[in-house]
Order: sequence, then structure tokens, then C-alpha cells
Amino acid sequence: MINVNEYFEGAVKSLAYTSEDGKSTIGVIEKGEYQFGTDTHETMTVIEGELIALLPDAKDWAVYKNGQSFEVEANSSFKVKTNAQSSYLCKYR
Repeated sequence: MINVNEYFEGAVKSLAYTSEDGKSTIGVIEKGEYQFGTDTHETMTVIEGELIALLPDAKDWAVYKNGQSFEVEANSSFKVKTNAQSSYLCKYR
């Protein structure tokens, strides 16, 4: 089953699904800055565009482009911003 998720008044939308590898979402983020919380470990991979992330315990923002990934531990929060519409794949474990 595919579930539709919408956050920040529609500025972030994703499709959630479960495969052999576990739960994942594929989403699109509009230009802006957003803060997310995690329940499980997440690996986010940029599909198109660029995500600028401030990860837990980091002092500086880091830039992630097409094909690059970052990980966030469970029960934490992180910030993401983008200067243009960007897409991502998020895997949960």
C-alpha cells in the first residue's frame, strides 16, 4: 500500500511504501527551511536538486547533492533547507 504524507502546509510531500528492504518514502521539498523529528534511524538520499542539512550535534550546515546521502539517528531532530524544489529518498530502519 502507498501512503501519501504532507507536511508544512503542503511544502513537503512524500509517498511512503514498504519493500523487501523495509519502509521508505520518496518526496519533494519546496524552497524553504524545515525541521524534522525521527522515530527510527533514517538515511536520506538526494535524488534531484540539493538539500542543505543541519544534523544533530553539528555546528555547521552541510550540502548534499544528487546521489549523496546523510544519516540521522532515531529519536532526534534535524533541519533541512533548499533553495529550489528538490527530491529525496528516505529509508527507515
